[in-house]
Amino acid sequence: MHIQLMTDGGADIPQRLLRKTEIIQVPLYLHFSDGQYKSDVDLDLPTFHKKIKEMNELPRSAAPSPNDFYEAYKQVSKQTPILMLSLTKGLSSTYENAVMGMNMLLEEEPDRIIEVINTKTASCGIALLFHEAINKIEDNYSFGELVDHIHYLVEHTTTLFVLKTLENLVLGGRLDKVKGTIAKTLNIKLLMKASEEGAIEVTEKVRGDKKSIRRFIEQIGEYTKNFEDKVISMSHCNAEERAKKVLADIRSKYPFKDAYLMDTGPLISTYGGEGALVISFFNTNK
Repeated sequence: MHIQLMTDGGADIPQRLLRKTEIIQVPLYLHFSDGQYKSDVDLDLPTFHKKIKEMNELPRSAAPSPNDFYEAYKQVSKQTPILMLSLTKGLSSTYENAVMGMNMLLEEEPDRIIEVINTKTASCGIALLFHEAINKIEDNYSFGELVDHIHYLVEHTTTLFVLKTLENLVLGGRLDKVKGTIAKTLNIKLLMKASEEGAIEVTEKVRGDKKSIRRFIEQIGEYTKNFEDKVISMSHCNAEERAKKVLADIRSKYPFKDAYLMDTGPLISTYGGEGALVISFFNTNK
């Protein structure tokens, strides 16, 4: 049974997964002072980073519209079930718009089979869920079995972040300049995680980059075990060498059976800033 996988601009998907199957990605909108762009359509990642440096501003991001999702669903054959993995509802109106787009199409074509899932994660967390979805499709799971399995995994996914700089939080107005200056002077680094509802929460403030990375890696063992059965997924903001080193350190400490590495797209890069790292893994202990 063919199942069409879909997501939005909040997901970062490695080429290794895209070579296995087609994943339709509905882009988000980025508003700079010189105009509006669709991520990965009008603006690729290198140009995005260059633009931020040259203009010294961060874009405002906007979710794809319900009509964007409607049009994306409509291009899929009527006979093909669609599984849409949405960016966490805790960060964006993307999920609600994806559901509205689905309902618009179901009014016209009520026999369509579409499931929209709030992943409660972002970036490489969604990639990790796609890794699992693709495997289960290859194992001939029915659409219903696949949906149930992904819903279960959404509740058992841990997503952790570490920021190298607070510049983007200051630029984006999420941290006032005084606090940002103090944090920079004290070399404060933020460790964050996706909450149970899929919002971002600060878990620890650590002084120094090396110490923050050490703690970032230590945390993994506090959330899960049985690493030999698990995959880890990592995304980085314009810092491939840093990410490769940290991922190697993680895998020397915890024997994950496989790992994915990818760039953060514009949405997560806007939040995280250069050098930010995100990791996701399943916290089931069976």
